[in-house]
This record gives sequence, C-alpha cells and structure tokens, in this order.
Amino acid sequence: MNVYDKAHELARALRESNELKELQLLNNQIQSDTDSKRMLDGFRQKQAELQQKMMSGEMPAPEEMQQMEKLYEVINMNPALRGIFDAERRLSVVMEDIHRIISEPLQEAMRS
Repeated sequence: MNVYDKAHELARALRESNELKELQLLNNQIQSDTDSKRMLDGFRQKQAELQQKMMSGEMPAPEEMQQMEKLYEVINMNPALRGIFDAERRLSVVMEDIHRIISEPLQEAMRS
C-alpha cells in the first residue's frame, strides 16, 4: 500500500464531499455579490490582523475584540455570509476528524 496514493484518494474524497461542495457554492455566490464580498474581505482582514497580534505575543485591546464581535454580528445578518461561516465550521470538523484519525498511528508508535 502506497501512503501517497491513499492521500490522493482522500483528497479526491474531500473534493466530492458535501461539506466542500457547499462551501464552494456559497463562496461562488459571495464572490458574485460585491457587497457581501467586500464585507467578508474586510472581516477576514481584521481577523488576520488580530491573529497576527496574538501570534506575536501581543494581546488585542478589549475595544478591538468588542469591535470584532460587533462586526461579526453585523456580518452574520447577511444570510450568505452566515451560510459560509456555518459551512466553514462543518468542513473544519471534518478536517479535524481526519487529522485525528491519521495521527493515531503516530501516537501509537510514540507510546510503544
């Protein structure tokens, strides 16, 4: 059995999964809606800036966090954006499960 062949098989299965197909569909809808795309891009940029601060050891100010929460609430009122966030969460659960499953052999080997 070739591990790389199985990895490519898994990639094909992911491409065919309902979770990824739904995410792609919603993303295409958002890309064709200028307002939704602008809102999502702005949110993602703010999100990346906050994550970068945290990764550099700097904690964002409480005001920044509140601003981000308010922005999320506003964005969540848009059904397409709410849908893409939900689809991302579902795909994330699948990816976490896959990671846990493929990590089991390494964990077992380390216990031996």
